[in-house]
This record gives sequence, structure tokens and C-alpha cells, in this order.
Amino acid sequence: MNKIGQVWIETVLYTLIGLALMGLALGFIMPKINEARDKALVEQAINSLAELDGKVTTAIQTGPGNIRQAEFLMKKGELYINSSSNEIIFVLKDLTKPYSQPGVNISMGRVVVLSEGEKPSTVYLRLIYGANITYNGKDEDKKFTAASTPYKFSIVNKGTVNGRIWADIKEIS
Repeated sequence: MNKIGQVWIETVLYTLIGLALMGLALGFIMPKINEARDKALVEQAINSLAELDGKVTTAIQTGPGNIRQAEFLMKKGELYINSSSNEIIFVLKDLTKPYSQPGVNISMGRVVVLSEGEKPSTVYLRLIYGANITYNGKDEDKKFTAASTPYKFSIVNKGTVNGRIWADIKEIS
């Protein structure tokens, strides 16, 4: 009878030790997994913005009346079409660590990356244009939030107004 009780106590102790070791391992591994996930998220956003920029730039360069369509998938973050400063900005908040040195602008192609804060960190991805960028024919700012389906945009070169090329972006989905 004594040996049966001892076997159960040993089983419980070994199980607790195993669970404690798994907990410690997860405590060290999970932050690294989250950092890698956040880094991949920022890099995916940079690539998506570069694709969108390619469509906008092509529409601007190929002349008045040119129309391009683009899809933009956002699982996390916010996209701003900032007509007042002729920019497209993508914001990713609540990252586990900064993507780059906080407070320093870094160019990745045409995308300008700016990290702010330590934990949590926010990353701003900017596309700045010399052309007049509008949303739906107006100088208004528009915000798009994360969605499970991609946004579809139409980019139209409206010609030159006051010596600047006018590119109009509108959502078509």
C-alpha cells in the first residue's frame, strides 16, 4: 500500500516539474516569437506600401487620364491618405519593441520608417509625394482600419492643377 502512494506522489511531482520547465521555456521564448512576428508585420506593411506606391507613381508618371487599381490588405494597423500634406501613412501600434532606432527616419526605398516609443512601440510608414494627392476628389484626409478583406483603390491622374500633378485616390470596393 505504501508503494502505491509513493508512485502517485512521484507522478505528481514529475508532472509539476515538467509543467514548471515548460512554463519557464515559454516565458523566454514567447517574447522572441512576438518580436519576430512584429518585425514580419512591419516588413509586410513596407512591401504593401511599396506596391501601392508603384501604382500611384505609375498613374502620376503616365499622364492625365491614366487610371490604376490597387489592392491593400491590412490585418493590423491604420492607413491614412493625408491630402493636406500629400502623404500616405501607415501606422502600426502596440509593437513589442521598436522596428528601428526611435526618433530617426529611415528610408526603405520610397517608404520612410519612423519608430516611436520603446514598449509598446509605434511605427509610422510614410510615402511623401510631390504631386497633389486627394481622396475622392477632395482635399480631405481619410482613415482606413484593419479589415479581413483587402481594400480596393482606384488612382486617377487628373492632370495638372496650379503647376502640380493631381492624383485622386478613391475606394472602389
